[in-house]
Amino acid sequence: MILLDTHVLVWLASDSKRLSAAARQAIQTHPKSLHVSIVSAWEISLLVKRGRLNLPLPPDDYFTRAVAHHGLIEMPLTRRVAQQSVELPDIHNDPFDRILITECQTRGLSLVSCDSTLSRYPNLQVVW
Repeated sequence: MILLDTHVLVWLASDSKRLSAAARQAIQTHPKSLHVSIVSAWEISLLVKRGRLNLPLPPDDYFTRAVAHHGLIEMPLTRRVAQQSVELPDIHNDPFDRILITECQTRGLSLVSCDSTLSRYPNLQVVW
């Protein structure tokens, strides 16, 4: 089972060539078990609001269509994951990434991400 980092979701939805061969392979190999965290919807909305991401649709429509088009499984944020993300070693300070890391660790998911810092966390398999 796979969890897509926010940038991977955006690149997947835009048919970007920015995905690595290993990322494309993981996505193609597990089309029925691709997960996306609800915090990615939050992060996308913030990036658009701050002018760091331009989308062809409003963030809610973009996220909804990407999830439906790629058959992604939405993962809600739980209190347990939110609290455990604070207990992670201070390797990465991005709260969104800390939540994705914790979601993977607690649910046994591999994370598809180009962020090389994430591979420094224990019990986390990063695909890139």
